[in-house]
Amino acid sequence: MKLRIRQNSIRLRLKRGEVDQIASGKSIVEETHFPDSVLTYRLDVSDDGTFSTSFNEGSLVIRVPVSELAQWAKTDQVSMVAEQALQDSGTLSLLIEKDFSCLAPGHHRPDEDDADTYPHPEAESGSGC
Repeated sequence: MKLRIRQNSIRLRLKRGEVDQIASGKSIVEETHFPDSVLTYRLDVSDDGTFSTSFNEGSLVIRVPVSELAQWAKTDQVSMVAEQALQDSGTLSLLIEKDFSCLAPGHHRPDEDDADTYPHPEAESGSGC
């Protein structure tokens, strides 16, 4: 699972196996280690029908409704989008999407590979990443 945070937006990209895992009700958990702490981020299934996030003591938790997951995992739908109201600073935007293979092989980071990604829908067009 890839995590991208920018201002009040969070984006997750999931590979095929991760989509299958969360669709079966199992959480996905990743960690990023720092010299003095660890950032844990996890994607959980929610039974209450709402998207939600929380951040506490270095742990980011994103919850996705089981009803949304079922539709997303079984179809060619690329992403799930939601917003969560914040107390006094607007909204937090959430984007959870399927991870596509790179259109230009070899143009991804050395520690990443395209294994288990979804075929890119524009692969036939010859476009670059």
